[in-house]
Amino acid sequence: MSNPFNDLDYALFFAVVIIALFVGFIAYLWRKPKTMEDIQEWGLGGRRFGTVVVWFLLGGDLYTAYTLIAVPGLAASSGALAMFAITYGIMIYPIVYATMPRLYNVSKKRGYITSSDYVKDRFNSRFLGLLIGLTGVVAELPYIALQIVSISYVLRAMFLPATITLIFAFALVAIFTFVSGLRGPALTAILKDAIIWVAVIAIVIYIPYKLGGFQPIFADASKYFAAANAGGNAPLFESPTLGVGYTTLALGSALALFLYPHGVTGTLGSKDAKTIKRNASLLPLYNLLLLVVAILGIAAVVVHNGVFTKANSSFAIPYLIRDEFPTLFTSFAYAAIVVGSVVPASIMAIASANLLTRNVYLEYINPNASSRTQSWLSRFLVLVVIAASLAFSLLKVASGDIVFLQTLGGAIVLQTLPSIYISLYTRKLSKYSVGLGWLAGISVVLYDQYLVNFSGNSLTTSTFDFMYVGILGLLVNLLVVLVIHGISVALGKVKDEGIIDNSEFTIEE
Repeated sequence: MSNPFNDLDYALFFAVVIIALFVGFIAYLWRKPKTMEDIQEWGLGGRRFGTVVVWFLLGGDLYTAYTLIAVPGLAASSGALAMFAITYGIMIYPIVYATMPRLYNVSKKRGYITSSDYVKDRFNSRFLGLLIGLTGVVAELPYIALQIVSISYVLRAMFLPATITLIFAFALVAIFTFVSGLRGPALTAILKDAIIWVAVIAIVIYIPYKLGGFQPIFADASKYFAAANAGGNAPLFESPTLGVGYTTLALGSALALFLYPHGVTGTLGSKDAKTIKRNASLLPLYNLLLLVVAILGIAAVVVHNGVFTKANSSFAIPYLIRDEFPTLFTSFAYAAIVVGSVVPASIMAIASANLLTRNVYLEYINPNASSRTQSWLSRFLVLVVIAASLAFSLLKVASGDIVFLQTLGGAIVLQTLPSIYISLYTRKLSKYSVGLGWLAGISVVLYDQYLVNFSGNSLTTSTFDFMYVGILGLLVNLLVVLVIHGISVALGKVKDEGIIDNSEFTIEE
């Protein structure tokens, strides 16, 4: 295909991206504190974000290139399996309502920056805090890589030199994150959401209109999926054999999302626990965006005249927009996707850098490090994390069906659930039971992925009826925790662990 874009199209594309990044730079002056050389100010925005800002921040944090590229790509290649993302989007917020306010209260009282700060004191174990922290960082790498790879698909659809442009874009992201801390993506997220909603609303109105409505879209797509699967009965709608996979993918993804370091960072930036509760009730509005974008992945099959393969499924939305809209609108929509990728990547990098600073450097290298030292180290570690994610994005595992990058990260971080979620409600679990459970769960996840050569399949294929490997690992994890805890009960060794009193979870300042 010849390049349909002209100089005006490229000018609009770069103008939107640059303006969004510029907003990130000037966020340094937004609600500027006396000093940014404080880990609380740089890494959490001083814990001063209200309901509106947190709504946009968590929206920018959680609805990312995964929403705009990976989910519709999965819909274009695998049909209704992609709808697990809609299901888990509904399941997330009761979990947030029950857990995050409790974590926020104790974190604000004790000055915690990361979930690992909390785990260390809850179990009185620096080593367990280190394990949970490093697990979070490892889980973030594929998720950040998902943002990077998604941008590369957009750049390639726009006939731009993807590698050079991608490195340049993320260099700018690294710089504005370095300067502005969490304020940068928080302010940019407002602009990001505005342009994404404009683009998505225009697309979701025009595409069904042009294709004759949603009923013809689903009817035609069903024929294409049936043909692609040798004449089955409309495999657009999920096969019952994948019922366990669908259910466990949805449940596991919902449980994992706020175990990710960036989910914790976004909530700890709130000004109080009530803000978190309000957002837990308001954020499901974003699920409308996720639903319509997933349906657009189905529409892409109709426009494409066939089902996408896993190898090219991430082009579903970029090609749909390019083939059906004028180039000027396409440039604007592509810029929206790029901005929708760089904002969460920034938050994820901040969260990972904070973990490395607080739970590796502060605990094991320089326990007397000042807040200023921690702030500056986190800034430099942001650059390291983004560079590592760029390197990860070049691996074979990061190509093709990129939704795997999110499910892989989720399976890993899900193994921290007992140490964070469950410990918010009981002090009876010991560091030994939780630590051995973590080891068992991580081992199951990594071994299963080793068996498939990390090839992009997060559903177990040998046993357990295609169960999500993250849930399988968590079940083994919880079984080990319960067995070790039962042994402790039998030996009379159970006691309240750590230095955090239960009353601290409900104290609001």
